[in-house]
Amino acid sequence: MLEDEFCDIIKKARSGLGSGVEAVASASRLDVQILRALEAGKRPPTRAEAQALAAALGLNPAKLVSIACEGWTPPPPDPGRAPHVLTIHGDIGGYAVKGYLFLDPATREAVMIDTAYNPEAMLATLGDQALTLRAVCLTHGHTDHAGGLDAILARYPVPVHIGEDDWNLLGWRPSPSLRKFVTDGEGICAGGMKLRFLRTPGHTPGGVCYRADECCFVGDTLFAGSIGRANPPSLYPTHLESVRSRLLTLPDDMTLFPGHGPPTTVREEKAHNPFG
Repeated sequence: MLEDEFCDIIKKARSGLGSGVEAVASASRLDVQILRALEAGKRPPTRAEAQALAAALGLNPAKLVSIACEGWTPPPPDPGRAPHVLTIHGDIGGYAVKGYLFLDPATREAVMIDTAYNPEAMLATLGDQALTLRAVCLTHGHTDHAGGLDAILARYPVPVHIGEDDWNLLGWRPSPSLRKFVTDGEGICAGGMKLRFLRTPGHTPGGVCYRADECCFVGDTLFAGSIGRANPPSLYPTHLESVRSRLLTLPDDMTLFPGHGPPTTVREEKAHNPFG
């Protein structure tokens, strides 16, 4: 299932634009009560409603219809495309979240991308797979992606990479000796496998994605068919620019691993993500 439904998509777009329900209803020529019902997820939209709201919200109408009316979901990724990626599942208050281990199968060195709010599973996987953790890379500073960092560093006191503008978002901060602020275009290695830093502000001021040769860990910058909410909403134009200019310009067959929802590819998002 997709992380975001139609109702989530239109609420995120309206919030990012700073528009009220009445203004969007007027621009889309929909009754206010109809728009409220659609935003509450009380019923799916008709094609005409989805197209009208896409136009009013600056979204791509055909792509929004593909999600809202045609049931698009990304096909499962080819397992052979990313054998060096382990997905760790967690949840915060019942809200599912994902973290990842990016590893070199030859050397058994690994880099952690987000904590999945599940340090126990992260530490157990590192032990079960006989991996040596070299670094933690945070896509952003929200608790569901960084919670449990203290427990992980207590076992593995490794460098923590994060966008400088997200440092103050962390509920628990590592010592300055382990703090590494991300510089765009630089990278880190797990054995012979390299991750490059890709700054993508928008969901948060200091958001970062981490790109390898065949995959990219995108946190909440992008979901399959949607994006994370801009925090604060004034970052919405910046967020769209990060998605359109930094992620959707990657190679079409690159797998994108988000912090929530299913993996996808650049090709699928170019064809179906209404924010793209």
